[in-house]
Parts: sequence; structure tokens; C-alpha cells
Amino acid sequence: MTLLAVERIKLFSTRSPWWCMALALGLMVGFAALISGSAENASSVAVPVTQFGFTFALAVILVLATLSVTTEYRFNTIKTTFQAVPSRTSALLAKTTVVALVSGVLGLIAAFGSLGVAMLLQPDANLALNSEADWRQIAGTGLVTFFAAVVAVSVGILIRHTAGAVSVLLAYSLVAENLVQLIPRVGGDIHQWLPFNVANRFLTGNPDVAIAFEGPGQSTSTLTPWGALAYFAGFSVVMLIIAIVTAKKRDA
Repeated sequence: MTLLAVERIKLFSTRSPWWCMALALGLMVGFAALISGSAENASSVAVPVTQFGFTFALAVILVLATLSVTTEYRFNTIKTTFQAVPSRTSALLAKTTVVALVSGVLGLIAAFGSLGVAMLLQPDANLALNSEADWRQIAGTGLVTFFAAVVAVSVGILIRHTAGAVSVLLAYSLVAENLVQLIPRVGGDIHQWLPFNVANRFLTGNPDVAIAFEGPGQSTSTLTPWGALAYFAGFSVVMLIIAIVTAKKRDA
């Protein structure tokens, strides 16, 4: 508990996390307000529409999680942390837990905030959470941002430099996964198993049937929505293990 408290204090003692949280919340809620307010009629506003800004908010959350690690390497405060806590595993797990929890709560607030704004602007729209798919699309956002933050922290530990880590994460999550589909013959098969694509399928997949990932190669996978979340969670855990093992083998 002491380690968690220390990491919480370190995270919120600088301005960048606060700016990132405000930006992520503002982007997601702002897009929901813009789309809902400009809709010609209430029937065109549905639950998935209110979450249009999620991709942009997720990008900011990835930056927030990365900065929580790379900033310490930049100012060499990570050395002080490792001197005070001989077990690097415990220190890094505590940091990851705090950042992931903050990211998960932020994602949850942003998702429900977006839905709330849409309800205010379009009171006649059908925005009630009447199905498991609707609840998963809104409440599931917190789970996706939680595990995405774990991935971002892991990348930050591995690369250690802010510019490099942020560039890798944003380029991969926003561009690289989609470009993979352009690879002849095997692009679709590869894309269907890439982590952020799978995480998106958890949020948008049909809960009544297995998810069919369709790409240029017309290949399919039988992951259920919750299976997709488990896959993404497993990927984040593997990334964290690799990062911690690497951090233990090299100098701070």
C-alpha cells in the first residue's frame, strides 16, 4: 500500500498528467457534443455515435501512461526509486497499477460523460443502455483504457525516452495496425489478431455470436467479445513481464 501511495503522489505531483486527463476527457465529451448537437434528428444519434471520440482520447491516455515512466528516466528519479525499493518488480508493478487504475477510471468517466452530454443535447434519442452490447460499449471503455495503459507503461519502461516511446505507441495504435491490411494475401490474417484491433472488437462486437474478423484474405476468428478482452489483457501482461525483466537486467 505504501508503494501505491508513493506512486500516486508522484503521478499527480506534476502538471502533465492533469493536462492529459483534461484533454482526454475534453476530446471524448467534446466530440460527443459536436456530433449530437449537429445531428439533424434524434434518430441518427445512437450509443456507438456518442463514443466517436474514443480513439482520440485513447491516444492521449497512452501518452499519459508513457510519461509516467519516461519522465522518471529523464530526470533520473527512477534511480532514487530503485534505491529506496530494492525490488524493481514491486516498484514497477506499483507504478503500473496506479497508472492503469487512473486510466481505467478516466476512460469510464469519459464514456459516461459522452453519453450524458448526448442525452442532454438530444433528449429524444434512443440512448438507453438496454443491451449487453450497449453496456459493454460504455462501461467496457474503462477496461480497455486500463489494459492499454499497462501496454503504454511497458513501452515506456523498454524505450525510456519520451519522444521515442510516444512515437512508437501512437504510430502503432493509430496507423501501423491499419496499414498491415495492405500487405498482400496475409494482411487481413495478421490484422485480425493485432491487439488494439482486438480491443476495439471487444467494444463493438456482437455479443450474441462469435466475432468474425474479415480482412482482404476473408479470414475469420472465433473470439467472443469477452475473449477479445482476454486476448488484449493477456497481451498487456506479456508486455509488462518483458518490460520488468528487461528493467531488472540493465542499469537504471
